[in-house]
Amino acid sequence: MLQKQITHIDLDSFFVSVECRTNPKLKGKPVAIGGSGDRGVVASCSYAARAFGVHSAMPGKLAKQLCPELIFVKGDYESYSKASTEVTQIIEESVPLFEKTSIDEFYIDMTGMDQFFGTLKYTTELREKIIRETGLPISFGLSKNKTVSKVATGLAKPNGYKYVNYGEEKPFLAPLPVKKIPMIGEKTAQNLYKMGVRKIYTLQQMPMQLLESAFGKHGMMMWEKANGIDNSSITPYVDRKSLSSEETFEKDTMDIEMLESLLVSMTEDLCFKLRKENFLAGCVSVKIRYSDFNTHTQQIKIPYTSADHLLIPQVKELFRKLYNRRMLIRLVGVRLSQLVRGHHQIHLFNDHETQIHLYQAMDYINKRFGNKTVHRAVTTGINTRNFNPFNGITK
Repeated sequence: MLQKQITHIDLDSFFVSVECRTNPKLKGKPVAIGGSGDRGVVASCSYAARAFGVHSAMPGKLAKQLCPELIFVKGDYESYSKASTEVTQIIEESVPLFEKTSIDEFYIDMTGMDQFFGTLKYTTELREKIIRETGLPISFGLSKNKTVSKVATGLAKPNGYKYVNYGEEKPFLAPLPVKKIPMIGEKTAQNLYKMGVRKIYTLQQMPMQLLESAFGKHGMMMWEKANGIDNSSITPYVDRKSLSSEETFEKDTMDIEMLESLLVSMTEDLCFKLRKENFLAGCVSVKIRYSDFNTHTQQIKIPYTSADHLLIPQVKELFRKLYNRRMLIRLVGVRLSQLVRGHHQIHLFNDHETQIHLYQAMDYINKRFGNKTVHRAVTTGINTRNFNPFNGITK
């Protein structure tokens, strides 16, 4: 049986690197993408800025206090999307199976390549090709699974690579802080610290049952990852084009309040889906079908986002422009298109840190307990008996 060989590739300080490619004068300087005002948030920053303690999701005002020489760049998501596409195309042409988990992060299944080229040699050559053809710095980790490879990439940065040989996963992970395990965030880390667990080695030695009783199924997953066990497979990359949702009513209606609430609910669902799959939308459209079957749509281009509070006003405005015949309505729908890969919090350049944390908390709850566990109050009274929020998903 062939030994699994999984490569994790991550573009270093991607947004900043793209800006430096456009403006070489920024190279080597403390740079932050985002806003420096009272409500501005750092979306990404250079390694020179990180040396001063600046990090992503930090308020821009605080970042400027830590690093007075910090250069703020507004950010251009279209250029980031194009750069990501350049890298994706190179990978797509070079390997048989890969997964794109965000605008700047990839997993590649290299299993079996040792028989032909040598896995490490081939991955190194692929990295060099990406750097040569795009001018963007890139790091990678190579091991038998996703978790160990991702950790290895983090240790290889900036602009390097690290190979963890088969059978060396546990000793490689053992001396590292528990926060190096991808699924362990700040809150979980604090709970582990209270238990006297700071290094992955300690986590490796603990009984799985103890962690499971303390953290539920996540405790079992933590123990497995700490011991270098991760059997998750590569999800083949699919370039999704749009997400849409429609509702055809059993009885035609003119209930504007209900219709707007339904459109809000649809938009919430689609935005959650965007964030879950690491997409941003650049265009939103609304569709109305009247009782006489005449169908009308209207769309508008928007700055790339997956944030409900930015898209819902656009959807409402489009609906109000469309609904001008004062006739009974048979169907309404929302469509988000011109999708690009990216995390929703990265786009919120002018939003406060608390807004970002709110979305992260809502998405965590909805992923864990089911969609619509947390939602806007205005959508509570909607009759969703025949409503499938994703019945119009397209690729």
